[in-house]
Amino acid sequence: MTRRTVLKKLAAISAVTASGALAYGFTVARHYLEVTRETIDFPGLAPGLNGLRIGLVSDLHCSRTVPRSLLDAAVQALRREQPDLILLGGDYVTWGDRHFVEPAAEALAPLTAPHGVFAVLGNHDDDRDMPSALAAKGIAVLRDQRTQLTIKGETLDLVGIRYWTYKVKDIADVLRGASPNVVLMAHTPSRLVEASALSVPLMVSGHTHGGQIVLPGIGAVAARKYPVVAGLGRREHTTAFVTRGVGTVYLPVRLNCPPEVVILTLKTGPVAE
Repeated sequence: MTRRTVLKKLAAISAVTASGALAYGFTVARHYLEVTRETIDFPGLAPGLNGLRIGLVSDLHCSRTVPRSLLDAAVQALRREQPDLILLGGDYVTWGDRHFVEPAAEALAPLTAPHGVFAVLGNHDDDRDMPSALAAKGIAVLRDQRTQLTIKGETLDLVGIRYWTYKVKDIADVLRGASPNVVLMAHTPSRLVEASALSVPLMVSGHTHGGQIVLPGIGAVAARKYPVVAGLGRREHTTAFVTRGVGTVYLPVRLNCPPEVVILTLKTGPVAE
């Protein structure tokens, strides 16, 4: 057997393997929803907020390639967890497709929590129809805004910024007056740099889809530019959690990167020096 013949056979095997993996990622893996639970050490967290459970879901990408059944499964999984507070991380539709704005809002409508449901917009969401549809379902959309919650007599500040808000000064303006118990909602984990510069204790994000396609030995090629691709990350005194999200974009495929909804439990930690 010549070297050329061997290379041809290896190329054929690789092509078959890749096709099989993509088929599996399309038919099975992208529907295999997980519930991820993490405990977050939150320096200086007020004692009354210790144990607070935050539900996080992002990147539904309601579209022709993301079935409504997957969105419903994510919502029901989060409802079963009964979190104290729910945060939505953006990209409810794909490319701002107005045909799916109402279906996306309707899918999220059953979500309730004792301390409310709050959302930010992603880069795929328009600035008019999507926030209006969410607000009509009782979901508060934070667009470079801060809201203050009182939980067990303690103050928790939620700050939500737009995808295109990135300057430290502009984010600092939104944070002005916030208590030490502050959670920053930023669709993209790229904002970890600015959050760290402002000593924000916790930031939650989506956007990356965890890479969506994660190759063995190589990783999430499509998301390498982000400071955190999925899960927990840290920069100086700021902790970030980045969810893999629910839907898909570009290719309706997931490999080694299942969709998820997230439950974050806040734990009082020592104040950073």
